Amino acid sequence: MQPDLPPRARVPLLALGLAALVAGVLAGLARLGIAGTAGGPLAAWHGPLMVAAFFGVVISLERAVAAGTWWAYAAPLACGLGGIALLLGEPGAAAMLATAGAAILTGVSLWFVARQPEMHTMTVAAGAAALAAGDVAWLASGRPASAVAAWIAFFALTIAGERLELTRFLPRSAFARRSFAALALAIGAGAVVAVDPWGARALGVALALTAAWLARFDLARRTVHDRGLSRYAAVCLLSGYAWLAVAGLLIAVNGLAVGTPGYDAALHALFVGFVFAMVFGHAPIIVPAVLRIALPYTAAFYLSLGVLHASVALRVAGDATGSASLLAAGGLAHAAALALFIATAVVAVVRGRRAEAHSVAAPRKGV
Repeated sequence: MQPDLPPRARVPLLALGLAALVAGVLAGLARLGIAGTAGGPLAAWHGPLMVAAFFGVVISLERAVAAGTWWAYAAPLACGLGGIALLLGEPGAAAMLATAGAAILTGVSLWFVARQPEMHTMTVAAGAAALAAGDVAWLASGRPASAVAAWIAFFALTIAGERLELTRFLPRSAFARRSFAALALAIGAGAVVAVDPWGARALGVALALTAAWLARFDLARRTVHDRGLSRYAAVCLLSGYAWLAVAGLLIAVNGLAVGTPGYDAALHALFVGFVFAMVFGHAPIIVPAVLRIALPYTAAFYLSLGVLHASVALRVAGDATGSASLLAAGGLAHAAALALFIATAVVAVVRGRRAEAHSVAAPRKGV
């Protein structure tokens, strides 16, 4: 195996992702017409900044660390540079870089399939392929909206596959295994035919049923009765599945008609309520694995999770009532939830390091 990239060398890659996150949030606020935001020129690229750049970096970086080989880091590098290209006003170059990064991520995922040909690795690989397909659609059309269905499949398949991996040793009926496979196929097929309104609705049904499957069979149903980090992660997961169900139902009823209130509500229920709840729940586990720094659990993480869910509720309510003020409040609360979570994580890391330093120094004082 080729040598892995050391943790310190991974920091610049993560920084590229965080730059895309900040720019994407500002672009989202600009789309809502909130005064004082600096993301006006990037408003049209809110989706690519968040999905292709930020999550392209974060998810491919996690996969590269798991692969333990230096060439896999070309994926987060390409995705991150795609975000920089958007900041520099070069959307064509950004789409090409994002497509390259997603293609490398797909290659890494298929490498895992070759080593371990099981349902969970195949599902995650299908998710990576969906990201690549969405980026190709964006590249070919110049319109991020053409990538939305594939990007939805990317998140649904990736998260479902990773949850299946973490719970693969639990006893599971033949029905559970077969229904998972059927739902994964339905999501992939639904994303392909989503250009048709009824195809988009079929995708919504598959998403809602996947949420029900995860709520029924995920390990989180058991760990929610634990304490500390295990319970917090389970609350994040189960609450995220609720938003996935809401998004699926909204798409099943309204389709994916760009620019409609139902479209906005469905996308933010999925991309914010579902996806970021997964991020909040897994960060205390993933950050130490990627950066080799401890991120101790603290009950303060629940505050940012609560703000996140409140923000999505405001957004959906604003779409349902046509209230610009509720939409703006939801957008600001999205940003507040992310900022609060990052601040809480930084404080937890600092306190963890201080506690570790004190524990090392304590025996010396007693000598």
